[in-house]
Amino acid sequence: MKIVDLKCALIGLNPIVRIVTDEGISGYGAVETWKPYITPYVLALRDALIGSDPTVVERCMLRIRPRGAFKPYGAAVSAIEHALWDVAGKAAGLPVHKLLGGKVRDRVRVYNGAVRFPLKGQEPEHYAENMEQMKAASEGFTIIKQGVAFHSEQKRVPGFSYGDISPVHEHGGPTDRALLTERGLNHVIACVEAMKDVVGDEIGLALDCGPGWTVPDAIRFARAVEPLNLMWLEDLITGDYTAFVNADLYREVTRATSTPIHTGEQIYLRQNFKQLIESHAVNIVGPDPCDVGGIAELKWIAEYADLHGILMAPHGTANGVLGLAALVQVSATLPQNFIAFEYPVGDPAWWYDIVEGLPDPLVTDGMIEVWDRPGMGIDLIPEAAKRYLREEDAAFFD
Repeated sequence: MKIVDLKCALIGLNPIVRIVTDEGISGYGAVETWKPYITPYVLALRDALIGSDPTVVERCMLRIRPRGAFKPYGAAVSAIEHALWDVAGKAAGLPVHKLLGGKVRDRVRVYNGAVRFPLKGQEPEHYAENMEQMKAASEGFTIIKQGVAFHSEQKRVPGFSYGDISPVHEHGGPTDRALLTERGLNHVIACVEAMKDVVGDEIGLALDCGPGWTVPDAIRFARAVEPLNLMWLEDLITGDYTAFVNADLYREVTRATSTPIHTGEQIYLRQNFKQLIESHAVNIVGPDPCDVGGIAELKWIAEYADLHGILMAPHGTANGVLGLAALVQVSATLPQNFIAFEYPVGDPAWWYDIVEGLPDPLVTDGMIEVWDRPGMGIDLIPEAAKRYLREEDAAFFD
């Protein structure tokens, strides 16, 4: 089998990769939502793969892996890797989880991720109300994550910090990094306490915090919420579109508190997790299979983390239904350090009408049943999907 073409089209908000083979099998992979600018990066890797055997996934990856980078530019390499595994599984007549060594669990736990309800304000009562809505969600999540501080509109509350806050989110990064005022710190803590009062010990509460915290504030906050037994504090120092790791700073925070510390969604490749893991700089790592270099890369990181007593909770908010399939396949194979992955949804909702293979309902009691269809287990329906292609992408399914 040989690759005869590599295509990339924008379907809805997701750039979608298609690997075309000389045996009529196609494999698909998705880039995280809101990255239409990744399409040229995907297509720039086409010539490196034409003529290669897509079922020899690692040999193909050696050709393109050096051309990726931290989020968002690892997305091109990652989506291609997913498509390669999709082809390999279809060619073998096996689900990808069997090619990765086989599943160790029949159901995978997810947390809310892209299932969110708009906050009506930034006061503690608004966060409590939001948790009531989350608890009532039909998916029955057993873990809920909420954004606070620099990963929310709290950062715009008057008197929140001593820094200048940008008018837009700026995809995280160091743009909004600032020292909190005492009032700002107390406000975040009060909102967290209000949420915890609602979920109690029935549901685990995790917080997406930044990036943007200074080390002293991060330590003060992590210590203040220790009695609440939170699942984790995510991306306090770096994260979401930050092109570096700062493992030494994370280690300072982690060593100062019993509250679990989490990071990793922006990191590309196992080598860039090395210091985080080996120095025990965090308690939990959360690579995104759509940014880290693919699902085999994520599995390697999970296994290496497990050897060091570090937990795994993969990122995946905006990966869409094809990204969801990749998360299900790889999470089924991860060691016992796996907690749960961040649940992506079809965006827009018509995505569920243009794919086949997804169970219905998808999530029950916060869990997804691992499916056994060949490849990633879900496929695009060309005739249904064509109506959502842009004019310049009309030949995507040809």
